[in-house]
Amino acid sequence: MKRGLRAGNITPDTSLLRFSEEALDEQKHSVRIADEKVALAIQAYDLVDSHIQQLDQYLKKSGEELRRERENTATASPTQTPDGTTKSGRSGECGRGGHKKTRLATAAAATEVAASAANPTGVELDLPVDPNEPTYCLCNQVSYGEMVACDNPNCKIEWFHFGCVGLKEQPKGKWYCPDCATVKNRRKGR
Repeated sequence: MKRGLRAGNITPDTSLLRFSEEALDEQKHSVRIADEKVALAIQAYDLVDSHIQQLDQYLKKSGEELRRERENTATASPTQTPDGTTKSGRSGECGRGGHKKTRLATAAAATEVAASAANPTGVELDLPVDPNEPTYCLCNQVSYGEMVACDNPNCKIEWFHFGCVGLKEQPKGKWYCPDCATVKNRRKGR
């Protein structure tokens, strides 16, 4: 249209040009507002994520304290009765039932030790997981802690937890997940 204006073939319709320029200005303004919304959403997400990490640390600390309290109560010293005799916590009845209870307590303690070995943090994560929350990584868990993105644009998983892929810090340059690195190395070999 502008080319036609310079050549003199089209009569300028100033209202149309003004409308077109206003539309472009409105579009630019809309893009700026959308960018601000994205920045605010990222900031809100980061704040929520940091609070979740603080809560996780608090839960871990509380779980460790509870575990210590359980251990202390399980290995509590015998109590003295008002008449001065020592009680071991049982009503003095010995027999087959008493031994069975001891075996059950020992089995429960062994189960708890095995569970704590399987979960080294000591935190029981019985927190409800939002079914709409996307999962990532080889562990198929939600996003938490530090994560790294695979540089393969066709990666099925995309994001990985540092611990799950053996990273301690953000890698320099391009990084590929174990699956994509294997595929990439196969293609190089051809």
